[in-house]
Amino acid sequence: MNLENELQKASGFKHLELLAKQVVEGFISGMHKSPFHGFSAEFAEHKIYNQGESTRHIDWKLFAKTDKLYTKRYDEETNLRCHLIIDNSGSMQYPKVNTLSIKSLNKIGFSVLASACLMRILKKQRDAVGLSIYSDSYDYYAPEKGSDRHHNMLLNQLEHTGKSKPKNKQTQTYEYLHQIAEKLHRRSLVFLFTDMFQTTVSDDKMFEALRHLKHNKHEVVLFHVFDKQKEFLFNFDNKPKRFLDLETGDHIDLYAENIKTNYKTAVSTYFNTIRLKCGQYKIKYVEADINQGFNKVLTTYMVERQKFV
Repeated sequence: MNLENELQKASGFKHLELLAKQVVEGFISGMHKSPFHGFSAEFAEHKIYNQGESTRHIDWKLFAKTDKLYTKRYDEETNLRCHLIIDNSGSMQYPKVNTLSIKSLNKIGFSVLASACLMRILKKQRDAVGLSIYSDSYDYYAPEKGSDRHHNMLLNQLEHTGKSKPKNKQTQTYEYLHQIAEKLHRRSLVFLFTDMFQTTVSDDKMFEALRHLKHNKHEVVLFHVFDKQKEFLFNFDNKPKRFLDLETGDHIDLYAENIKTNYKTAVSTYFNTIRLKCGQYKIKYVEADINQGFNKVLTTYMVERQKFV
């Protein structure tokens, strides 16, 4: 059975780690290896196992041949630290889905699964990963660590976040990005998943918070998560609809065609401003359309990791 069929079967994020594994393996199988040398953790040599060391990298096949314990020494071992940041405000619950699956994702579901995929790669490369989740409160924080226990704890939190359905939670990106930036003491690769919709502060303050993430020489990637067909192109049928603000609860009744042109102009202007500000602050901007899969997220990671090390 092929990968796509397997992913279609998985739903509800009950098996988030399995989903992440399948997405990553599908990505790797379609990726030419040479541009990302080191990703598959090719080992260069063996060293004698010393009592007390982790048994994780013992070469058991070599043990069967020699009756001696050796561990694999890997190429391009690094102490890379990565911190994942997820916006879990009300607007990230768009679009409404009954059951999250690989073929039915809202913005928070996309962000959670993308983060789980990144975590899987980071674990494979023995890099440390941390996680922050915010909405109208600082919902979760875990510092960067590389242990299996820590990895499983973060997966559980991601799965919980993907299943939760917060109502009318406004975005406090400005406040919590400042707090997260203050917690990152050692140089890290920072990935932020957010739709950049906010209601309580000016755009300038939002960009100021993004800039703060760059302190201490961190490398920052903004994954701008949105549904391009609906939230950017405003492709709705021209029937009367009620449009609901998922953060404030406010609503408006209208025909989509009546405002489509003005809407696209306003959103295009805002999105272009985000791109320009990211360029100004040397933050990598990546458009993350939730309907286009995860290859762009994973490719971005591979490129940024090579630049980081």
